[in-house]
Amino acid sequence: MNRALWTSLAAIGTAQALKIPDRIRQSGGRFEWLDLFRTGGMPSSHSAGVVSLATYIGLKKGPSSISFSLAAVLSLIVMYDAMGIRRHAGMIASEVNQLEDVLVKLTEQHPRHVHQKDKELEERLGHLPEEVLGGAAVGAAIGWLSYMMEFPKHRPGKAWASFIRKSLYTLGSRMVP
Repeated sequence: MNRALWTSLAAIGTAQALKIPDRIRQSGGRFEWLDLFRTGGMPSSHSAGVVSLATYIGLKKGPSSISFSLAAVLSLIVMYDAMGIRRHAGMIASEVNQLEDVLVKLTEQHPRHVHQKDKELEERLGHLPEEVLGGAAVGAAIGWLSYMMEFPKHRPGKAWASFIRKSLYTLGSRMVP
């Protein structure tokens, strides 16, 4: 069993499940199964997935491992993308949808021009910074819980102390000529 993969998937599932009450409230008390697979909203499931992976690997392998470095860089790229490119793509989709509504109204006023409305573009693509931060917090907690469940003999304080000790040792060994 690949525990790191399952940890990441559990974080994604948890973040998606945490979005359900908000989506039910927004839709007037209606639940749709598709809501479990939609993007956007609080917390970011993408951020939760990559941060849980980085947290789990960091605790298990240490901060000087190549695995942790890759997971940490992947986390930063995914979170930056969620707040930047994907969020702006959603904003552009919103503008395009509004333009099409205007076009439909204009063609209604001028019957010789025909325009059929296309399917609207998905607008909830990216995340606000607080949604990404919320996903990162969920991911860090789930990564830590997964590590604790795998190694129950570690106490919470010992796990973080071990992580800090490994970090300082790595940093110190690189500073010595």
